[in-house]
Formats: sequence, C-alpha cells, structure tokens
Amino acid sequence: MTEHPNRRRLVEDGYARLLRPALFRARGGDPEKIHHAMIGALSALPALPGLRQGVAALTRAASDPVEVAGITFPGRVGLAAGMDKDGRAALAWRRLGFAFAELGTVTARPQPGNPAPRVFRLPDSGALINRMGFNNDGAFALANRLSVAGVFRGNGRAGLPLGISIGKSKVTPVADAVDDYLTSLRWVSPHADYVAINVSSPNTPGLRDLQQIEALDELVGALVEEARTLAVGGRPVPIFVKVSPDLSDDGLADVVDVAQRRGASGLIATNTTVRREGIAPADRHLADETGGLSGRPLTARALEVVTALRARTALPIIASGGIMTPDDARAMLEAGAQLVQLYTGFIYAGPALIGGIENLARTPERD
Repeated sequence: MTEHPNRRRLVEDGYARLLRPALFRARGGDPEKIHHAMIGALSALPALPGLRQGVAALTRAASDPVEVAGITFPGRVGLAAGMDKDGRAALAWRRLGFAFAELGTVTARPQPGNPAPRVFRLPDSGALINRMGFNNDGAFALANRLSVAGVFRGNGRAGLPLGISIGKSKVTPVADAVDDYLTSLRWVSPHADYVAINVSSPNTPGLRDLQQIEALDELVGALVEEARTLAVGGRPVPIFVKVSPDLSDDGLADVVDVAQRRGASGLIATNTTVRREGIAPADRHLADETGGLSGRPLTARALEVVTALRARTALPIIASGGIMTPDDARAMLEAGAQLVQLYTGFIYAGPALIGGIENLARTPERD
C-alpha cells in the first residue's frame, strides 16, 4: 500500500513547524535531556492504544519486505544504534514506521559515559556532535528488560527485527577486549535478530584500535565462533561489523577481508566521524568540540564508504550516516546497501522521513 502524499506532508509540516521547535526548546534546550524525555514518552506508547494507532496511521509506509542475512525485514528503514541504548522503547519503534531497530551500544559493564555536556546540536549544518561514551545500564540489564517484555530472537514480540550493538567497556583494557565483547554477546544473543560489533565509535579511548587487522581478526573470529556455539536450532545470530568513515581505502579493505574470512554476516557503514568538513559558518563555534559528527556533513563520505565496500564484497551492507532525505537513502540503496538506518535525520526530519524513504525506494527507477 502506497503512503498518501498529503498524509506525509501533514506529518512533515507539523513536525518542522510545531513539534521540532518545541522539542528543541524543551528541557532548557539541552539535547541529552530532550532525548531522555523522548525515550521515556516512547516507552509508554505501546500501552496507549488510541495514540499508538494514530501515530501508525500518520507514519504508514509502503510494505517492501527484504531478506538480509536470513532475517525478513518488513521494510528498508531502521533506527540506528545510539537512540535507544537500553531498549526502553523497544516496543515502540514499529509504531513510528521503522522496519527494524538497533538497540545499544551496550557494554559488558554498566557505565555512565563521558561527562556532560556531551551532545551538541548544529542546526544550520543539519548535524550533531556527540561524545556520549557508551553510557548504558549494561548488557545484562538490556537482556533482562527484553526478557521481561517477552522479546526473544525471532518471536516478533517487538513487531520488527531488533539488532543489538555491543562495544567495549571503558574500564576494560584493549588487550582484554575479546572477553568483554563475548560477555555482552552471551547476554544479548537470545534477544537479538542480529548483533553489531561496534569498534568504530570515536568516543571510547582505544576502541578504534580494534579496527586494526590483527585485533579485528581475533575479535570477529571469536564472536562468530561463539555465536555458533550459542545457536538455537542451528541458526547462529548474524554478526555485523560497524565501519568507521575515517578509515583509509586500505583500512576498509582490511575490514572486508576479516569480515569475509571470519564469517561475519554483513557490514554497517558508517559510524560518526572525527572530521569537521561541511559544518556551516553559523555552527563553526562548535567545531572544536571533541566527539563524533553525524548528519548532513557525513552524507557524501558515508556514500563513498558504502560504494567502496560494495566494490569489494557481496556481504550485505546496512547504510547508516548522513541520511537526511529520501534521496540520500535512495543513493545508498543504489550504491549497493540493502537497508538504511536513521538517527540524526530522524531528529531533524521526524517520522515522515521513514515513509518517504520506503515509498521512494519502491518507485520503478529502483525496481
């Protein structure tokens, strides 16, 4: 069923003119406080049938099921990791039109993350800078929350496939990273339709060292093998590797080599960038803030990475980074991605972006 264009314009206009300005001013304009309030509100959405049905009607998108890594996704647009770190709104994302959601990043040990302020909005650039540092309640807490909600791999309780992103605990030395990731995998694998290995965030010291070929080879090999050991019904949870946009061509080639040799199921491209190209003049005062940059300044580089990865491998690719419009998503799909994820684009454009992408992805030019 095709989304009615007037419905999507209604959502776009309402979000841009009313809801987004109100959200950006709420909680003193603090992006992190606004984020927590939004997740709290969404966590209540599944319990409110009238509101739930109303939101679903406004954000309805065309159905375009696609199978990736043995998982049937009801559409191509997912929520990127970082939005719902602890799975508090896991039952709500389908109500907003998403076809899948990636929870996390979670770590083996609970941790508060980096000191605040740690999120900065760059409105003229359509961008965010964050240095959150994997603040989360821990992999066990996420697994327990999903268990209480009845969410287990493949049972459809959340209404959509759920990925879970895992990263290294800050207090864990890089030399001990493999055991740290394995601990997280053992907790979350019963609840995840796929698991993403986050070795590409710029906000945990030493984390990106795990992208070096020797370290990545050991880590991916250990996680894929453990997934086979934990497999239920002979079906190991698929393992995806999340790629940094700041890798060189040789670095991208190394990631592909490891992923293919070690049996990873796919790649996610990309994480945030430490580069600062593309920031608008009005936002330049924030350019020196440390952390990962996301949004429109990342669009071109993320597309370059997806294109480069597709030239090297037939592994499935989930495109994530700088997808701010339906045309951005279409470019990613035409470059060889099977799925796309939203974070900053969702914050700036609202839920109508989901339906806009799903419907544009189904037009004859793509089919």
